[in-house]
Amino acid sequence: MLEFSFAAAALMVIAACLLDRLLGETKHFHPLVGFGQLAKLCERHFNLTALSGSEARRCGLFCWCLLVMIPTITISFAMTLFDDMLQMLSSIIVLYITIGGRSLQEHADRVRADLENGDLAAARTHVSWLVSRDTTRLDETGISKACIESVLENGNDALFAPIFWFCVLGPAGAVMYRLANTLDAMWGYRTPRYLNFGRTAAKLDDALNYVPARLTALSYALVGHTRSAVACWKTQAPHWDSPNAGPVMAAGAGATNVSLGGAADYHGATEHRPQLGCGNAPEPTDIGRAQRLQRKALWLWLATLSITATLSLIF
Repeated sequence: MLEFSFAAAALMVIAACLLDRLLGETKHFHPLVGFGQLAKLCERHFNLTALSGSEARRCGLFCWCLLVMIPTITISFAMTLFDDMLQMLSSIIVLYITIGGRSLQEHADRVRADLENGDLAAARTHVSWLVSRDTTRLDETGISKACIESVLENGNDALFAPIFWFCVLGPAGAVMYRLANTLDAMWGYRTPRYLNFGRTAAKLDDALNYVPARLTALSYALVGHTRSAVACWKTQAPHWDSPNAGPVMAAGAGATNVSLGGAADYHGATEHRPQLGCGNAPEPTDIGRAQRLQRKALWLWLATLSITATLSLIF
């Protein structure tokens, strides 16, 4: 069996990121799409209105284990059956499937192009693919803000966190994280329907994201305006509802000198969120700055992995 050394992990991360850059998401069927359909079916079957709060929480925990742990254990076991070369190739493909750096950049490019062309209707539609808030009444500033927030937060969720868990636990770790994060995106809402059933998904996603989110925030700070990023992280993140999105978006907003947060409509209700970042309200050009920040952070991760892997081989 292939020894999953840090040097091997670094090489596979670089290869997977290269595949993501060259190929992007699969064009016809993405495994996470199929997983999402399975999660919807599972939720409809088990999240019954007649359940008490404790019963709904137990059903949510059961469904989380069913949907996350079985694929994770299966991937982990399957890897033991492969020879070294096949393990390495399979690991690269698994990580490539679980990250979505190019896809996120392409979605943001589409929104930015819509705004630059003055097509607010198309921009509202395309930004709705990135965020869960109501986008039907957003103006140019609101669309830019929503897109930037998604680029910054999903930089962690769709890129840096899967890489982190891949380095810690191998391909099974990347799969575990990505499936858990997908369930949080589907079930982790404080609405009557999901408050109890989705509690496990929300809490476990918070736990799995705790370290990666802070590494992402640190990366944004190092490759952007460091002083303002650190100041915003320190003073603003504690007031944000999410313990992980707060540091990531506060540091990212400070690093790009834009002001994020504020009111947003979710599920028919307006949430008044604390301000994040500094500077002026975002414009369409600021979307490109957030994208460049994410790309620079990725280069920082890859450079750090390469240097650390080289040192581990030398010493």
